Amino acid sequence: MRIYNTLTRSKEEFVPLKRGEVTMYSCGPTVYNYFHIGNARPFIIFDVLRRYLEYRGYKVSFVQNFTDVDDKMIKKANEERTDIFHIADRYIKEYYTDAKGLGIKDPTHAPKATENMDVIIEMVQKLIDKGYAYEVDGDVYFSASEFDGYGKLSGHNVEDLEAGARVSVDERKRNPVDFALWKAQKPGEPAWESPWGMGRPGWHIECSAMANRFLGETIDIHSGGQDLIFPHHENEIAQSEAVNGEPFARYWMHNGFININNEKMAKSTGNFFTVRDVSERFDYKVIRFFMLSAHYRSPINFSDTMLEQAQSGLNRIYECRSNLSFLLSNAEESPLDEDLIASLAVYNQKFKDAMDDDLNTADALAAIFELVREINTVITATSGTGKQTIAEAINLLNELTGVLGIMEEQEEEVPHDLEIEKLVNERQQARAEKNFKRADEIRDKLKEMGIELQDTPQGVKIVKKL
Repeated sequence: MRIYNTLTRSKEEFVPLKRGEVTMYSCGPTVYNYFHIGNARPFIIFDVLRRYLEYRGYKVSFVQNFTDVDDKMIKKANEERTDIFHIADRYIKEYYTDAKGLGIKDPTHAPKATENMDVIIEMVQKLIDKGYAYEVDGDVYFSASEFDGYGKLSGHNVEDLEAGARVSVDERKRNPVDFALWKAQKPGEPAWESPWGMGRPGWHIECSAMANRFLGETIDIHSGGQDLIFPHHENEIAQSEAVNGEPFARYWMHNGFININNEKMAKSTGNFFTVRDVSERFDYKVIRFFMLSAHYRSPINFSDTMLEQAQSGLNRIYECRSNLSFLLSNAEESPLDEDLIASLAVYNQKFKDAMDDDLNTADALAAIFELVREINTVITATSGTGKQTIAEAINLLNELTGVLGIMEEQEEEVPHDLEIEKLVNERQQARAEKNFKRADEIRDKLKEMGIELQDTPQGVKIVKKL
């Protein structure tokens, strides 16, 4: 597998530190609200990366943190006259509700910043002891100019940053590019005891400390959105490598931005949607499918039209599997058609080739659609295909869609429902009596309920649409 490494700005062969094992750290949400569509993209993309690595036989240790103390958390708690712990508990639960809907697997570890203060404080103290950090009035800053490699991920250099173009100036800093590791307590803020007085960690140090605790000094893959390259990930590298004297992450992966109706997403313009908002209009699976329809490093445009196209595409795959399952229930036993299965295996290889090429989910989906077309042509449209052959086709379709996490639950025929059954029987009776107007009325009513009827030589098939 080759992946694009932001650090080297090139595609590289992926070779983990330990044979058969992969360590991954992906930046998680700040839990002061529901997460938005922009957050959803890296959550979904790097869930797929994890799934694919596991599919290829790796044991993956995947860490995604929760930032549960920062300025946004404190502001939210003050607005609601509560504390950050209640805010965090509420929105961590809401995160898992949306994540489950999107098909995102639980991480191996999901650490909270507030539960890892010991390793955070220890890391800050080590940076001071090694001369990479300094304390001023209870605040601790990282001295960027002391770390020779500062800027290697983003391409910035310290001299340019010193001009103050990208950072706010704090007169207490030795250098305007220096950043906070620890913040002294202000009135009304939560705080923890430290060698520098009561305070709380800066945002960047949290991830460095938790990655080190759960995955070790050097990890295989660190991932996140493109907006995190600078300063967050740049600062993580500086802190971690200054403390440990070892490379922090060997491969850095970043997804592209999301635009809303061809404009940058921004709360100030109202051009902003949470996943929960969107899920009220489109199924979670449609959102996931949409996110995988473009290469992860490319920008993607989010709109109702694009989601409707995603829904249509996903329904094509569901319909193919539903047709196969229906055929399977009516097919006769016969020897496996090895030539047919071999022809379908071509699309399996196309899928793997796409995923091995820097996680190209767009081309992987194209391979699945080619597989669907082939199945529709040679199996669904041909009578007499045996049970074993149909079952093998279903297994292949489930295998590939399972890697992408777009069709994990078996949604073939709808569960037994007396009202639906009554309407279907009434329609069949109307057709038998050549009362086609009534039959069409019933079909339309079922369609409003999300039920589609398909007339086949084996009988009527009831399909539930997304």
